[in-house]
Amino acid sequence: MVERLWIVIPAYNEGSVIAETLLGIESYLPRVVVVDDGSSDDTCERARAGGAQVLRHPVNVGQGGSIRTGIEFALRNGATHVCTFDADGQHDVATITTMMQALRDGPFDVALGSRFLGGTIGMSPLRHLILRVGIGITRLHSGLQLTDTHNGLRIFTRHAASQIRIRQLGMAHASEILSEIARLSLNYVEVPTRIVYTEYTRRKGQRLGNSVKILTDLWYHSWSG
Repeated sequence: MVERLWIVIPAYNEGSVIAETLLGIESYLPRVVVVDDGSSDDTCERARAGGAQVLRHPVNVGQGGSIRTGIEFALRNGATHVCTFDADGQHDVATITTMMQALRDGPFDVALGSRFLGGTIGMSPLRHLILRVGIGITRLHSGLQLTDTHNGLRIFTRHAASQIRIRQLGMAHASEILSEIARLSLNYVEVPTRIVYTEYTRRKGQRLGNSVKILTDLWYHSWSG
């Protein structure tokens, strides 16, 4: 079977960086779909200009909902593998090749990026603390002894992507995906990756309010799941 890897990028008001992110993964075009989650800026236009296919939510529903939309679209369009990739460009594109090879070598159903097996540049102490707490919560809930439980870089085989159910529309989808991996007894592998935190990502993603929201969503999923 010829592999058809689709990359799903959830995006909310990422107009200032989405073009650069797409430039970094241009070798994967046109099988890149950006899900514009009700942005109020020019994310949609810039993503289209960058060569991606674009789906647009009329209102902001959350990152989990955007990933679900993108995965469903990729599967309908014949994807054999689906990669989730953050819009802000913090992921190391080269890791995609490494993750695909890890899936072939397994064979595995899911490859998960791990910044704690790889490395980070510019991570704030607050972000590090929040992620460590999140790892503990998710390990407790899912039973998976992972080193990084809130990393947006993942690759699913078609088999895995078609079975995993994402119901959490917000940030708790990351924990929910791991719970689904455990529930479905999917074979997974962690792959070292590097994440670069720029001034932009620190400003947007590492605010105290956002960190509290991540923990709130994780706790909610743990008790409601």
